[in-house]
Amino acid sequence: MNKLIYADCNGSTPPCAQVRSYLQERLQGKGPFGNPNALHGIGRQLNVGLEKVRQIMAENLGAKAEQLIFTSGATEAINTVFHSLIPTALKEKKKYIVLSSIEHPAVLETAKRYEKEGAHLKLIRVDHAGIIDINELHDFIKKHNDKIALVAVMAANNETGVLQPYESVAEICQKETVPFLCDTTQLIGKNYFHFEKSKVDFAIMSAHKIGGITGAGVLIAKDPTQIIPLLTGGGQEKNHRSGTQNYLAIEAMAVAVQSSTEEMPKGFVLEKSKLEFENKMKHQFKKIMIVGEQSPRLPGTTALCYPGVHGQAVQIELESRNIFVTTSSACSDNEPNTSHVLKAMNYSDEAGRGVIRISFSNNAETTDYNNIFEALKHIYKKLAPIGHH
Repeated sequence: MNKLIYADCNGSTPPCAQVRSYLQERLQGKGPFGNPNALHGIGRQLNVGLEKVRQIMAENLGAKAEQLIFTSGATEAINTVFHSLIPTALKEKKKYIVLSSIEHPAVLETAKRYEKEGAHLKLIRVDHAGIIDINELHDFIKKHNDKIALVAVMAANNETGVLQPYESVAEICQKETVPFLCDTTQLIGKNYFHFEKSKVDFAIMSAHKIGGITGAGVLIAKDPTQIIPLLTGGGQEKNHRSGTQNYLAIEAMAVAVQSSTEEMPKGFVLEKSKLEFENKMKHQFKKIMIVGEQSPRLPGTTALCYPGVHGQAVQIELESRNIFVTTSSACSDNEPNTSHVLKAMNYSDEAGRGVIRISFSNNAETTDYNNIFEALKHIYKKLAPIGHH
């Protein structure tokens, strides 16, 4: 059996080595275990642990500890921001929700839900390289700033790895006093991020994207008093998010954040290997396209396409060789259509349906690219229409 190569880290990363050893120790009786909100000694001990985690994460993410609200993940954090701002904004006749046309479904679908309540969605175009039209965004915000409920532009795209000029967007929004939600789920852990310096109002993350485990995430709010809880009940997280905290996953998330900060320099090495891999693929097959190639991208993300060869067929062939990739976005893997991201970038259906996404975290073994290259060399020769090489 070939060595397993897991290349779907934008979908979810396996727990990193530090998290695995931390949880093993923690679960082998090195408690405490209980409810971190209980007033007895064990509860207090767990609560002190949670606050220490909050501090560690805040230091790593350039935020103040009180700005961090623990959630179940990025989707909940996004919904919380919308829930906190949009209903009030609509009452104040602020009807516009301004989004990039390549947002994750967690943002797009939540925005569409508020459309039914009277919000107007303004989708800002991206160019063929996958970068938002900052001039269109600026002009629209300037023209309608007193009617804008929220601006949402992601920091890095999950399908293509293309980085957005989110700090420039933050400056525009700050100048026009418009709230800015930046989906930093893909950026955090792979690129440096400093909340305060970024000037964004709301940033978010999921533990399982950076080597933690599923079920924990964070909402970072510049002004936490703006947060209206999506979940009510026992008033945990200073009344921002009720429900007993998933403290084991939250502790593991802090271990993962610290580990990803320490391993950030490995991203430069990974990026070099990625570019070598992409060049070899283009040299081998003249029709190969690298989506967003001209743009700054995450170190370990490649969206690769051979027009006329179905991405899912390539995915199945790779899986038979113990290599795991996705067709563009993991969230929509079951739909063999061109994704909304590739449509926004003006890719044809023929090209769009051919895309596979190879995504690694910074601590990946760079030799994995050689194995993927060798596998794809045979797969494309086998699947490509005759004469298409």
